[in-house]
Amino acid sequence: MNSVTIILLVIAIVAVAVAAWAYFERQKTLKLRSKFGPEYDRLAERERSPRRAEAILEKREQRVSKFNIRPLGREESARFAAEWRVVQEHFVDDPHGSVTEADRLINAALKARGYPMADFEQQAEDLSVQYPQVVENYRKAHQIALDDRRGSATTEDLRKAMQYYRSLFEDVSDMRVTRMEEVHHG
Repeated sequence: MNSVTIILLVIAIVAVAVAAWAYFERQKTLKLRSKFGPEYDRLAERERSPRRAEAILEKREQRVSKFNIRPLGREESARFAAEWRVVQEHFVDDPHGSVTEADRLINAALKARGYPMADFEQQAEDLSVQYPQVVENYRKAHQIALDDRRGSATTEDLRKAMQYYRSLFEDVSDMRVTRMEEVHHG
């Protein structure tokens, strides 16, 4: 082989390697974007880099894969659903207390499923691996609960928090519960 042929061969090999790398990176991006949806977008915007967001999401997946997450048993689900209905029923008389109880109940259900109890942000990150579509609801509900503790949440804000918590609760408990609107208008 002459030197021109060797150079062309090396260029071809490098081009194929670069194309393969780009293809696999694109597939990884599509997989993570598809799995994490709005959480992927939120992180990519926050980090100002899709690659950094992807690295963070991959670390989350690795972290959560080490947990012993299990579905709730039938009796556990029924008990949590009954507790949820009681929390919801008390909303009209005590919206502040209901939001506090909803947060407590979410945490209890998560703990029962095997999620470690950590600070809120770590919990939200862990949840994003299995519940990327509703983790934003968890963040919104938590922010409203914090606003409520500072005295700046309206009753409408608290109603929305209960809806956000219910959405996550239904996914975590794998059970549908009474809708908030039924409590208000029932």
